[in-house]
Amino acid sequence: MAGSARHQRVWMAGYVVATFLSFPQPLPFLPGSVLDFGIVVSLAVPVCLVLGLAGRSLRQGAISAFGWTVLAHGFVLHFIYVVTRTYGHAPAAVAVIAPFALATYAAMLAALFGAGWVWLRDSGYGNAFTAAILWTALDQLRGFVLSGWPWATLGYAQHLNPGLLGLAQWTGVYGLSFTVVLAGIALLELRRSLARRERPSGVTLAALAVVLVIHCIGFATGVRPGADDAVHAETIRVAAIQGNIDQGVKWNRAWLERTIGTYEDLSRRAAAEGAEIIVWPETAVPGSIELDAELQKRVQVLARETGASFVVGGVGVEIDPASGRGGRFFDSAFLVEPSRGFTERYDKSHLVPFGEYVPLRSLLGSLLRAVASGIAGGDVTPGPGPRAFDLRVEGRNGSSRQLRVGVPICYELLFPHLVRRFVDDGGGILFGITNDAWYGRTGAPFQFLAITAMRSAETGVYTLRAANTGVSAVIDSGGWVRQQTPIFESAYLVADVPLRRVDPNDSSGKTFYVRHGDVFAFTCWVLLAAICSMAYRSKRRE
Repeated sequence: MAGSARHQRVWMAGYVVATFLSFPQPLPFLPGSVLDFGIVVSLAVPVCLVLGLAGRSLRQGAISAFGWTVLAHGFVLHFIYVVTRTYGHAPAAVAVIAPFALATYAAMLAALFGAGWVWLRDSGYGNAFTAAILWTALDQLRGFVLSGWPWATLGYAQHLNPGLLGLAQWTGVYGLSFTVVLAGIALLELRRSLARRERPSGVTLAALAVVLVIHCIGFATGVRPGADDAVHAETIRVAAIQGNIDQGVKWNRAWLERTIGTYEDLSRRAAAEGAEIIVWPETAVPGSIELDAELQKRVQVLARETGASFVVGGVGVEIDPASGRGGRFFDSAFLVEPSRGFTERYDKSHLVPFGEYVPLRSLLGSLLRAVASGIAGGDVTPGPGPRAFDLRVEGRNGSSRQLRVGVPICYELLFPHLVRRFVDDGGGILFGITNDAWYGRTGAPFQFLAITAMRSAETGVYTLRAANTGVSAVIDSGGWVRQQTPIFESAYLVADVPLRRVDPNDSSGKTFYVRHGDVFAFTCWVLLAAICSMAYRSKRRE
């Protein structure tokens, strides 16, 4: 019995290590290098967890999966220490606990997997397909429960797999999670059969066949780097500006001139290389453009001087008509055109809990405060929801072109069901703006880049990612990163991207995922309900 318990702990320790290594991690001894072999390592995640649950009761399975997942995801979320300690000024003990406290979110759903797997296994329905269906359904649930926290969804580990990335346009990231679990558990069952010198079961062989077919379809339907360029001959020259403004001084008024000067200089250099659209990161302007006439004028003058249209991250304000002062505050993106000035504002609709607002403020407000206190003294207000807007690009010869764009802001990029709405509304390109300075030199900027790339793979459009301290990047319509910057350097990227026009009223030209959303994940829920019903009836007959 002791040996069995020891083996369970070994497998669960393997689950922790495999989870951590499944997602991009920086190599401290090789600055700029990233450890990223999740394509292979992620297969061990479900295998180690299932082996660690061997012999467990339903209650023990839930508790064990919960506890070990707190460790696994706590290490993945190590960057939360930097957020809370360096920028939230929390005590060191609180900062150490914070990543593991946040990891309890994923752990709660892992507990459901642990209990569900033990129940299905003991009912005679524990196989590769049921494991993959259960895991995928719970992965999708992570995007919704308590507003959602889908960081480190297992499918992101496959962001460099050319055989699976093409699947995202049909199933979203959840299809990749499904395939990883299906492959891992099927290989485990195959190994067990071979060790016993038995013929593998039909379910095991069917699972391996499905994995093979999925990869073949992925290779056939996936967009290879550069393939989209040939389809859309017309291009637009875009630029992402990376100001590299330290988060510790970003909201200091004494640094305002230096901050704006940095963005102006980088923008002029990008315009000199022909950039027609220039994108600044989330809250690049450390103040309210709408309340500061001088700040507003500088941005407008820059647009007229360069002849480029700008997408600028800043603080949106709802003016109080009674006082003429700011009332509610928003995390916003402003559209600025050379001849017309400020024309549009998009307000971030999905906010960061405890970062931009405090949930249940009436209960928790006296104990907790927002980390992102530079935006507003209280909670940031969410916008009405994702939408695309029209952007006019004015040529230097007096001509103009119109395109429709989507601007998901930071946290929104974690949610595939939100980002698809920008493209479904006609967005032919995504300008993903973010501020990753909070994370420091951790794995988070690289993991967030992989998450953003998956949004392009799902929606089939280019993404220009502008991040304050990096990683800024150009991501093609297949989800492949074409260009990227180093982190914590002032930089800019200029690229010609295909000009794609998407009609919001026409489904043609949109990926299946954009048109229909999480059909695959919801199908997993339906199948899970059917399997549980059959398992329940089987147990009652015993």
